[in-house]
Amino acid sequence: MSQAFVGYGVITAQYTRVSSDPTEDSVSPGHLRRGAVVRVTERRLLTSGTRAESWVFVEGDANGWLRESLLDMYDNEAQAQTASRMMGR
Repeated sequence: MSQAFVGYGVITAQYTRVSSDPTEDSVSPGHLRRGAVVRVTERRLLTSGTRAESWVFVEGDANGWLRESLLDMYDNEAQAQTASRMMGR
């Protein structure tokens, strides 16, 4: 399952790597830090056995895939920027 432009996100993890594919083992084209604002352009729900996990493709300081649980989602960039400032970035 795939969904086009989703919104904007703010990274909540202290430090996370983005992946070239929506898997833990793929090549990492970069990293993002807590408070980084990213544009979320795609969402995929991946299932493995009975477990489902949502991955998102982000564009920002680094472009790539990461687990959706590593960011907070917002409807627009202004909301995401405000949330980022509240994190002290």
